[in-house]
Amino acid sequence: MALITKKIKGTEDVLPKESYKWQFVEKIMRDESRKFGFKEIRTPVFEHTELFARGVGQTTDVVQKEMYTFDTKGGESVTLRPEGTAGAARAVLEHALENEGLPIKASYFVSCYRYEKPQAGRLREFHQFGIEEYGTQDPVADAELICLAQSIFDRLQINQLRLEINSIGCPACRAEYHKALKEYFEAYKDELCDTCNSRLEKNPMRILDCKSPICSKIAENAPKITDYLCDECKEHFSAVQSYLDAAGVEYTVNPTIVRGLDYYTKTVFEFVTDCIGAQGTVCGGGRYDGLIEELGGKHLPSLGFAMGMERLLMVMESQGIQIPDADECSLYIATMGENAKVKAVELVAQVRNSGLIAETDVIGRGLRAQMKYADKIGAKYSLVIGDNEIEQNSAEVKNMTTGEKTTLALDKTFAEKFAVLQLTANDSFKI
Repeated sequence: MALITKKIKGTEDVLPKESYKWQFVEKIMRDESRKFGFKEIRTPVFEHTELFARGVGQTTDVVQKEMYTFDTKGGESVTLRPEGTAGAARAVLEHALENEGLPIKASYFVSCYRYEKPQAGRLREFHQFGIEEYGTQDPVADAELICLAQSIFDRLQINQLRLEINSIGCPACRAEYHKALKEYFEAYKDELCDTCNSRLEKNPMRILDCKSPICSKIAENAPKITDYLCDECKEHFSAVQSYLDAAGVEYTVNPTIVRGLDYYTKTVFEFVTDCIGAQGTVCGGGRYDGLIEELGGKHLPSLGFAMGMERLLMVMESQGIQIPDADECSLYIATMGENAKVKAVELVAQVRNSGLIAETDVIGRGLRAQMKYADKIGAKYSLVIGDNEIEQNSAEVKNMTTGEKTTLALDKTFAEKFAVLQLTANDSFKI
């Protein structure tokens, strides 16, 4: 019989045999962000469309081409989030989090949605870990944010990463830069793609981010933003570099980085690798001091970054980084007869309450099939109980690796004695 449907193009399933890898990476991200004072925020998967149009930017590819937008039954236009920052900023404003003290430090894990051509490292549903900080314009915050990203990569033992940084200035100095860019690209109007020709009037910086080989080639000799920074932006960028130097974080200044979203100002950065092909940016971020005002709030300087989970796992796999295996079953209890099944339920409850993983048959297999299943799931120990074991109030626990057997009483001390047995055998488990 044929399946009635399969997963939608551009989406992927994370199966039980793979999910432990995600959990491992997520735990490290939570641990490191906690050390830097960040706490988790959770926002809705869809928002009013105007939030992304205003926050992300009307001239971006995300808004113009990639958003999943639809009308509700009530006639509202809503959009599945294409990124995490706008929703977090909306939550900060709506709940007046600035009244709880500054800076506001938030982290999140989100699924995002963009209608793009699926390829390795680029899906239509993808997942991000993000960091948001509100209420500071001090360049030390920029450096600290980058240090947090670096600490995550260090914990994951990822290498072959380049940190590239830039400053795209403030609205004042960027206006002069836009004039220079427009003048430069005007000479190539006949060669630019249609999208970039439309950007030429609205936001010429977007041309620098075009993926077209022709536009990219033309952009190589375009004016550099670093030559147009005002004194304040120059000082800010210089200070960020001095703090990174003090922290021992290596970086390269890349004046071509502009990032793909309109809300960025001053510092922008990317962690890039060459080991997974074209989609080599695994973390990107920077400062967006005008975002809160754009969404209707008072001036609240902000900054943050996002890491792509799928790409990060691809990098780890390509570099041969071993992720610890998922915790295996400590004890499998096989049963013969109804009385044994009742006893098994009692014993697995004991073992689970002690913090160990225990399983018993829930399908109705025969004894031989139960033991095959115990071996298949990698159970470290097995226990077989039937009427005789219940009558004697004891049974033999078998080490599935060595075959060694130990008799344990089937009473309230069972879980405690089983834990001691494993410790004595020097097995790798957690109580």
